[in-house]
Amino acid sequence: MNITFHGAARTVTGSKHLVTLDNGKKILLDCGFYQGFGDETDGLNRSFVFNPSEIDYLILSHAHIDHSGNIPNLVKRGFRGPIICTPATKDLCAVMLADTAHILESDLKYMNRARAAQKLPKVKAIYETTDVTHAMTHFVTTPYEMKYNVCDGVNLVFTNSGHILGAAAVNLTITENGKTTRLFFSGDIGRQHDDILRTPSAFPQADYIICESTYGDRLHETSDETENRLLQIVNDTCVVKKGKLIIPAFSLGRTQEVVYALNNLQDAGKLPKIKVYVDSPLSINATNIMRMHPEAFNDEMKASLAQEHDDDPFGFNGLSYINDAEASKRLNDSKEPCIIISASGMADAGRIKHHIKNNIENPNCTILIVGYCSPNSLGGRLTAGNKTVHIFGDEYTVKAKVEVMASYSAHGDYNEMMTYLSCQKKGDVKKVFLVHGEYETQVTWREKLLAFGFANIEIPEKDSVFNV
Repeated sequence: MNITFHGAARTVTGSKHLVTLDNGKKILLDCGFYQGFGDETDGLNRSFVFNPSEIDYLILSHAHIDHSGNIPNLVKRGFRGPIICTPATKDLCAVMLADTAHILESDLKYMNRARAAQKLPKVKAIYETTDVTHAMTHFVTTPYEMKYNVCDGVNLVFTNSGHILGAAAVNLTITENGKTTRLFFSGDIGRQHDDILRTPSAFPQADYIICESTYGDRLHETSDETENRLLQIVNDTCVVKKGKLIIPAFSLGRTQEVVYALNNLQDAGKLPKIKVYVDSPLSINATNIMRMHPEAFNDEMKASLAQEHDDDPFGFNGLSYINDAEASKRLNDSKEPCIIISASGMADAGRIKHHIKNNIENPNCTILIVGYCSPNSLGGRLTAGNKTVHIFGDEYTVKAKVEVMASYSAHGDYNEMMTYLSCQKKGDVKKVFLVHGEYETQVTWREKLLAFGFANIEIPEKDSVFNV
């Protein structure tokens, strides 16, 4: 068999890895959107290098859009097989893919206005809401730790990767021509001591490993350091300077982590009496789905839920969830100090762009980046310290303070990832493929893995093919 790396190769988004068996069967691991590539993004997502109708099975690691976002387009272009994932991942995809379709349709209005001004023909959205509805009929689910027969000679077991609700590592046992190969795909690796979710589970011995690399060159702060720093930023912005704290956060995972941290500060009597807004319909839906899956929570979270005074870790006095677009617009007119958490996490789409646009030139305000942002995204440019940025085609001077707290990321750092991989007999692993990371980070991560005892480590280029 061979593996072709069609996405998340020397970059962080667009996860797509195609396994082609000797009998011609094709298994696609993830089908994600590229994000944060500016004008190139639409073209990267609109078409596939491979023929979707020739893919027999899709195995989905988790619901984040850089792993799942192009599924409706795949089905629209001819894929007819099952989409295999965990039950929670299916629940989340139903709302996240519908939200993505809505964003695509909205963004297309702006794009077609610009094309009309250039006398260019209109283009259609990559996919629409009806395509999402159709795609969801292909989803089939299997829980963690249960053997699932994909087809003759191929068995799948999902193990908990701890990254977000429902996130799974993919363990494939493939028998062909009398030979059995154990292929492992990490998806995204979560934190060893996540505030909400269970710790990632050990996984069966593998012959070949496809491993993410997002934070392969850095360490996160401890939980206490993170909480203290968040409180310091809140006080400095909202109490001392009377400004707004704007937090771009992915609707799934990051938003709930930040809300839970603020909830804990409120319970401890440390959070100032200021209003907190979660301004994202998708975040509301994702939070409600998390409430439906308490089996994914760690022991500390379960203990918190059992407390009579705090039976909802995602709700507290002063916190409001905003669904209505007009209420969102009113936040921009308000001058009161407050915290606004809104999607998307890379600040490249959604309501967060409006909040940043309206506050970026106010030196009393703070923009707090709480996770990875690709270098070309708005969040990435702010993280890099750019003095000016373009938002909706207009240039703005960055006068607001920009803070970065990567410790709220749902990705493990290099120590946490090595702890996760330590369940393996390194000498039995024939090759490790590094994906889902910027190339410079992957080079550093490769050196750390070599020192840890793994050998034969590849950093695939986009569309490169490897026989295994």
